[in-house]
Amino acid sequence: MKLIHIKLSILVAAFISLTSCSSDDDNNSDALTGENNVSLEFDNSMNGDDLILGASTYTNSNDETLTINRLNYIVSNFVLIDEEGNEFIYPKDESYFVISEENALNEVVLTNIPAGKYVQMRFGVGVDQEKYQQGAEGQGDFLQIAEENNMMWAWQAGYKFLNFEGTFTAPSIASSTDFKIHMGSHGSTLDNYKEVTVNLPSTAMVSDEMTPLIHLEVDANQILDGEHKIYLSEAPVVMVDEVKSPQIAENTSTMFEVHHVHNGEGGHH
Repeated sequence: MKLIHIKLSILVAAFISLTSCSSDDDNNSDALTGENNVSLEFDNSMNGDDLILGASTYTNSNDETLTINRLNYIVSNFVLIDEEGNEFIYPKDESYFVISEENALNEVVLTNIPAGKYVQMRFGVGVDQEKYQQGAEGQGDFLQIAEENNMMWAWQAGYKFLNFEGTFTAPSIASSTDFKIHMGSHGSTLDNYKEVTVNLPSTAMVSDEMTPLIHLEVDANQILDGEHKIYLSEAPVVMVDEVKSPQIAENTSTMFEVHHVHNGEGGHH
């Protein structure tokens, strides 16, 4: 009897041990559930310095000294990518935003993002042809937002993806001269819409309790001083240019980098 009792005790102890391990595993589960908002903050700068409109001067590698009076751009078509490569495509009709330094539009809130661990983000700079070809009626509220922030030429000419303005001096131009860089697509012949993929330096955790803030540093110096060197002294106004407009579009697509991710706790904003 004593031997049976000992064996039974061992079995009971093993069972308790197994169930407690199972319980601990459940409690420590890293599965995220529900949905929440993801906030994106666009922090505009010039080659590492804060961008201050109208107040500071910035000298680029073209030896041109700029004072920036306007920096507006369109970001769109957001996609969040988790650690397994699954993509959550944000609803297209809600996925167009203007970032404007002068109007203090520097935050985008993506709502109802499903729970997950997101490690990359993809988005567009500008408005894609598919959206534009839906006509003025197909733009929803975004058309008015773009007009209010100086991001339209006229409907037939389309959206300005980038509106970058100020004054500059250069070795060959001593007096302060106005510059205007307006970049966008022009019909189907000049499509300057670009997609950007950025890596997140730490995982953005989304759940019913977790609502992350993704902080992007945006280096506007890249617009003129990126892979393609755009000299304002050659052309202080660039709007529809078959050579320079696509180069500016490529430069602009490289100005985004995620600086950090803050995983805040809280419910829906």
